[in-house]
Amino acid sequence: MLLYGITGMIWKSNDRSEIEHQYMPAQPLDSQVAQLLDLIARAKRPAIHTMDPVDAKIAYEKSAPILDLSPAPVHGVEDFQVTARDGHAIPVRLYSPREASWADPLPLLVYFHGGGFTVGSVNSHDSLCRMFCNGAECLVLSVDYRLGPEWKFPVAANDAFDVLHWVFEEAARIGADATRIALGGDSAGGTLAAACAVEARDHGLAPVLQMLIYPGTCARQDTPSHRALAEGYLLTAEMIQWFFSQYLDVDASRDDWRFAPLDGGGEGADVRGCCPAWIAVAGYDPLHDEGVAYAAKLEAAGVVASLTDYPSMIHDFFKLGRFIGAVAGAHADATAALRRAFGI
Repeated sequence: MLLYGITGMIWKSNDRSEIEHQYMPAQPLDSQVAQLLDLIARAKRPAIHTMDPVDAKIAYEKSAPILDLSPAPVHGVEDFQVTARDGHAIPVRLYSPREASWADPLPLLVYFHGGGFTVGSVNSHDSLCRMFCNGAECLVLSVDYRLGPEWKFPVAANDAFDVLHWVFEEAARIGADATRIALGGDSAGGTLAAACAVEARDHGLAPVLQMLIYPGTCARQDTPSHRALAEGYLLTAEMIQWFFSQYLDVDASRDDWRFAPLDGGGEGADVRGCCPAWIAVAGYDPLHDEGVAYAAKLEAAGVVASLTDYPSMIHDFFKLGRFIGAVAGAHADATAALRRAFGI
């Protein structure tokens, strides 16, 4: 049985009885992260989970460009729509590093933004998608899937699946190489990317990578890192539960593998035969342990899974590059994983 050793805790794949009840990050908090957290605390802005959902969405959109890197220029950006199974027009944004055509197709990353299934958009993650486009020399299709509380589970997952199928069917039309399609996302978007990897396997589709950036994978948020990091590190326990209260139709949906691919319903998703994974976790992130455990689950099922731990970082750090110098290294790691998967 696969064993992952982490400072202060041990998680044995598929055996929660083996979890020790202490968690301690392997390194001190990054000094620039600590300064940023102090600035946020001093600003005394209302926490997202204390707001009306409409105001929370606005606040997140306004804060994202303040903390993130300035958007880098790319060759082209196109906004259009993909039709969902219920007729809804799902907005998507396609970034291109150069001209692509059926004769000279480019690899493609399908990207799902984070935000607890409640906030976030293609706009909030614009800078990140531009970075992936340039760094991995690939097309990036950013997906504006539907959010709670207006749209409840499993609408976001269905939107993600519908875009997945559309991409493989229409790859040539957008200049993408159907043999080099990757799935990616951060936080809740990582959940969707992981679920899409299972959906792809079930329908004979073959993405080359699932790039999961601090993904949510567990049903109950009861891991040692969730307990130890419930307050003080940007993403809090109250915030997480507020997000899920906006998104979930009923609490029993926590046991659906599309919400919790690690352990929904006890076993989670059957991940045998899924595409390889690159998973990033942060040491001061409540979601740390579930990312580690998902890598273990994949490897136990025979899936190649590369786990990269950033022990001094917090949740959402991929989007904090304006203030945190170490983010550049994580961006380079992610784009290198994409390039390897694309054979570049």
